[in-house]
Amino acid sequence: QVQLVESGGGLVQAGGSLRLSCAASGLTFSNYQLGWFRQAPGKEREFVGVISRSGGGISLGESVKGRFTISRDNAKNTVYLQMSSLKPDDTAVYYCAADGTSWTIGPGRKYDYWGQGTQVTVSS
Repeated sequence: QVQLVESGGGLVQAGGSLRLSCAASGLTFSNYQLGWFRQAPGKEREFVGVISRSGGGISLGESVKGRFTISRDNAKNTVYLQMSSLKPDDTAVYYCAADGTSWTIGPGRKYDYWGQGTQVTVSS
């Protein structure tokens, strides 16, 4: 069956950096756009970014643009979220998700599969 497994979360100080990974199995990885989302306590899930099937296109949410970026390694079935200049407001559970239907890049799409999430905590 399809599995998406996030890793790399942890506790960091404000201004620090962290790289999250999402390893996929049970699907043809290159056929899917890979998105990142986050959810903080008491808040709705927020779009962070998405990367195209080939890795040639990226869309990032306004709150993270200039600080975060996404990359993927299709040979390893893994997508990454590189986070820099972290702020306490970035504290959330971060999820990856796979979209095998969309042919444009951006938020608001329906995703087929979701990971279990990894906690990122940014202290002040």
